[in-house]
Amino acid sequence: MAIPINAATAAYSNASKLLGQTQKQPLLDQVADLGGGQDFAKLLGQAVQGVVETGKVADAKAMDMVNGRGDMVDVVTALSQTELAMDTMVAVRDRVISAYEEIMRMPI
Repeated sequence: MAIPINAATAAYSNASKLLGQTQKQPLLDQVADLGGGQDFAKLLGQAVQGVVETGKVADAKAMDMVNGRGDMVDVVTALSQTELAMDTMVAVRDRVISAYEEIMRMPI
């Protein structure tokens, strides 16, 4: 499955914007403040930050390639790592949503 570089760039840009908007009081910290899940919130925050950092590395490799200083293998490897990181985060998100929906269906 081939993902156009524009889609990857747009996804990274959106993730960066979301992270930049939450610098005042991150949403994960707000959730952690409501309950005792500070460790889980920190874990998720670190995972999101890791995905953003992986995207930044891929962007840097792509820019090096455009400027004639990079290697195609490095760019492809970096993009593959970013894709894997994004797929992992989507899977985690889907599991969290599924767990939330299951909890909401439980009788009180």
